[in-house]
Amino acid sequence: MEWNNADSYESWKKLMSLKGQVSLKKELNADRVKNYSAKMAAGLTYNYAAKQVNDQILGVMQNLADEMALTEKFAELFNGATINTGENRKVLHHLLRGQLGNDIEYDGKNARSFYVEQQEKIAAFAKNVHEGKVANAKGEKFTTVVQIGIGGSDLGPRAMYLALEEWAKKNNSLKLNAKFISNVDPDDGAAVISTVDLAHTLFVLVSKSGTTQETLANELFVKDFIKKAGLNPANHMIAVTSETSPLANNPEYLASFYIDDYIGGRFSSTSAVGGAVLSLAFGGEVFAAFLKGANEADITAKNANIKENPALLDALIGVYERNAQGYPSTAILPYSQALSRFPAHLQQADMESNGKSVNRFGNPVNYVTGPVIFGEPGTNGQHSFYQLLHQGTDIIPLQFIGFNENQNGNDVVVDGSTSQKKLCANLSAQIVAFACGKDNENPNKYFAGERPSSLIYGNQLTPESLGALLSHFENKIMFQGFIWNLNSFDQEGVQLGKILTKQVLAGDMTGALKEYASIFGL
Repeated sequence: MEWNNADSYESWKKLMSLKGQVSLKKELNADRVKNYSAKMAAGLTYNYAAKQVNDQILGVMQNLADEMALTEKFAELFNGATINTGENRKVLHHLLRGQLGNDIEYDGKNARSFYVEQQEKIAAFAKNVHEGKVANAKGEKFTTVVQIGIGGSDLGPRAMYLALEEWAKKNNSLKLNAKFISNVDPDDGAAVISTVDLAHTLFVLVSKSGTTQETLANELFVKDFIKKAGLNPANHMIAVTSETSPLANNPEYLASFYIDDYIGGRFSSTSAVGGAVLSLAFGGEVFAAFLKGANEADITAKNANIKENPALLDALIGVYERNAQGYPSTAILPYSQALSRFPAHLQQADMESNGKSVNRFGNPVNYVTGPVIFGEPGTNGQHSFYQLLHQGTDIIPLQFIGFNENQNGNDVVVDGSTSQKKLCANLSAQIVAFACGKDNENPNKYFAGERPSSLIYGNQLTPESLGALLSHFENKIMFQGFIWNLNSFDQEGVQLGKILTKQVLAGDMTGALKEYASIFGL
């Protein structure tokens, strides 16, 4: 398999020459909305009618996908090749939710069997908690679960929990309320602890290495509160870690569940990292449905036809916007309160993966790579940063997400329509407003338009559709990394600050570092 920089391919050069081919003001019409659409998994649809592409550009994108062997590279990944070149590791998060290719063996075990075993152990443990077979010292049921983790051990699981919380309430699937502690700032932990009944709370400590500084600090912080409440922390904590970490098989925890080095933190929501808290909150069956939706989306990512592979198509359009059109950012705009933390999760997943300036072999690339990712739920964002999106000097591509139905079924008719209809009306209006703009003699009221957007939509956000949505973006990120010839699966950028932090705490510092530290009495 050849791994070359994007600018060495003829199709790339052709794609870069096609900037400014489409005017959304002129070309966005009903037929285009109907035709520029791709079926996704779990009943979702990816619509790209308001993107600045046409049949010629799509044809060149298909040529680029073929020339760069993008789906073949995906096959290399899910068949167990060492895709993470920086850390000399396989990349196996797809295997968490289903077998896409060959059996993968390492350390004398079958990887898929290991992941299924962990999922089943978590489901069984969660069921015992729900039934009161695993209980506190007085034999009383736990009512709350609190996850302690940071980065991928927090952002993804937190986003997924919030995405399904109201759905679970409506479907009688909310078993335990879940809360999260991530920031080493003691105000974060204290705020969460003040809202829970410690005697009926189960804590999930998540650290693959068992040495994550912020997470271990928060563990000790929480244990102090538990002890002061007259409780034994060992009766209130489980661990999610690797089999070789100091947390594994440790009597200080009720149970330990395992991940391995082939699961990156930002891709770990479908592993025990997300599985423990989601299974405790909703039940193992709901987590299994979430995995099913993700696996269905993974299967579509194998398709070489970009019009039948929405993640690859989304990736190619994003690369065209970043490299040919020079757009610096992408906004994720879910018109669903349930997805309130989904943009934050995608910030890490995308920017930690493709925020690189050297290729897989450590050589500089001659083109821009990952965009800045940000976002907020609609309609909140409309009253916040949409001003810049509509009339600012930078054009920022948009990715809308919307559903026909809300999750809890509660709604009222006001001024002739329900709140959900008003939400969807706002979403529909914004797509056209961004694309087509509005002429006005008053410059302050003039909208240039030509702001491109895509839309992912479905009937309702469910465990299956959430899994498919997560997989779509994970695979989009992967394909963009392949195109830019990056290693999307390491994150050295987070390490330097950690090293300097240790120096500060050890008192081993000079110059500017020492002066900044002295501001805080360090």
